[in-house]
Amino acid sequence: MSIKLTQNVANSTESTLNSYQHALFILPENEDQNMPFSQALFTKLNRIKKEYKDLAKSPLSVDLPNGGLASFIILNENLAPFQRHTLLRKAIKQIIEEQPEKIALCVYGSETMRSINACAAYYVLTANAAQLTNRKKDHAKSNLKNIDLFGYQADHDFNFVNARVAGNTLCRQLTTTPPNDLTPTNYRKKISELAKQHGWQHEEFDMQKLKEIGAGAFVAVGQGSDPQDAAIVHLTYQPALAKKHVAVIGKGICFDTGGHNLKPAKYMLGMHEDMNGSAVALGILLAASKMELPVKIDCWLAIAQNHISPGAYKQNDIVTALNGMSIEIMHTDAEGRMVLADTLTLASRQKPDYMIDFATLTGSMITALGDRISGVISNRPALACKAIGAGNIAGERIVAFPYEEDFDSDLESDVADIKQCTLEGGADHIHAARFLGKFIEHDIPWLHTDLSSANRKGGLGAIEADTNGFGVGFGIEMLKSLIEE
Repeated sequence: MSIKLTQNVANSTESTLNSYQHALFILPENEDQNMPFSQALFTKLNRIKKEYKDLAKSPLSVDLPNGGLASFIILNENLAPFQRHTLLRKAIKQIIEEQPEKIALCVYGSETMRSINACAAYYVLTANAAQLTNRKKDHAKSNLKNIDLFGYQADHDFNFVNARVAGNTLCRQLTTTPPNDLTPTNYRKKISELAKQHGWQHEEFDMQKLKEIGAGAFVAVGQGSDPQDAAIVHLTYQPALAKKHVAVIGKGICFDTGGHNLKPAKYMLGMHEDMNGSAVALGILLAASKMELPVKIDCWLAIAQNHISPGAYKQNDIVTALNGMSIEIMHTDAEGRMVLADTLTLASRQKPDYMIDFATLTGSMITALGDRISGVISNRPALACKAIGAGNIAGERIVAFPYEEDFDSDLESDVADIKQCTLEGGADHIHAARFLGKFIEHDIPWLHTDLSSANRKGGLGAIEADTNGFGVGFGIEMLKSLIEE
């Protein structure tokens, strides 16, 4: 999808806007009776017994004299990015639903606020115009071709926004692809195509190679599928003037049955999205490449399925991971930490400056936070604090949880070096992080991201779709902050 942006420093007029059927007005806090279509706006406000200031709480859609549709919103300067994105998403919902070909984006207020709001609105508009996987024969496709900005002209063309939208869109398109289409085989082919398209170095560790090097934790999960097409895929983006080296790791379970500990139907539905962590990692890699960020990125994708079969791993199995640790299997539906364990070991052996992983890993993180916020856990408290700040800047909210050594006692095994998990429930999100940390070599600073907000019915922040691509914007802001250190 390619959307053309034109920028006009002059404010719009009713005459200018007569050729538009759709417009978004971002208004100043102080009432302005001279703006275009003010009469139509105030007529509706009076009819529904609302005041101008109420537009700061909720947008208002108004039918225009020319038969068009306009949405009016006030965005106060003290709004956090998440709040700003949320209000903009609500403001454009009815506009986007009408599948417009062009939209007039009209911004008012101080130069600072026009700059902030123009950027945020352009992001929300373009991200929500993107197409996701949909096989309905009468599915309406987006027709948006032009966004015409009035009231502000930047000294750039918003390519950094386009890069983030491209990463978010890739993440959501992959995540919403049905599991019969996005098998590990097909996923690996897609990744290979992306690598060629964007000039990334590409390497695969297939099941045979993983068996040869002793990656028993990953192999235990992959061995239950027919064909055994699981693999760890390694991509590298390496600009000439890289200031930092960061490994980005993603869980890519293309479908999760739960294995022998089979999920009930209610919880198995939607498990084709259990590869969302890998899609986030790919989205970050794509966005960073398009932004030409001065950072070397090693992207590691743990791609597999968790199936039930005579060959599938089972409770009480003991397997040996790549780093030599033996693991007692407690629950076959805790497969994510198994495939990530060996992947983290491989990533850490490259000795990057930092490691960041993304995974739809634990139900306990959803229990702790719901589906509005995602949680992080780090072996460096300062890195967790940095993540909270990066999430705030991106409009993707982050909460940090502790990484305390005494949780290790819950994972002690009588017959192996470590238990995969416990069966008692409790703080499984922390147990999972403590487990994963055992497989990182060279004491690399590491941030674990448990994507509890990857899917929220009705949308979240900037994104209207349930599958929201959370983590791509946050990941890009994390990279920026690490580069600036």
